[in-house]
Amino acid sequence: MPKLKTKSAAKKRFDFTASGKVTAQPAFKRHNLRKRPQKMKRQARGTMILETCDAKNVIKYMPYNS
Repeated sequence: MPKLKTKSAAKKRFDFTASGKVTAQPAFKRHNLRKRPQKMKRQARGTMILETCDAKNVIKYMPYNS
């Protein structure tokens, strides 16, 4: 069997916790921030744990890291 390749975009954007959950940066923090409420910008700091339905897709992209 040939080895599976990891998606380069996924390895740059996602990381795994010790328990195997997927972490990511919140969306909508790059530009046009003057339109966004202060509460949304404040809550989008740091990283977040992805929902399990989204994490399943990420795990498919990164077969050897999960």
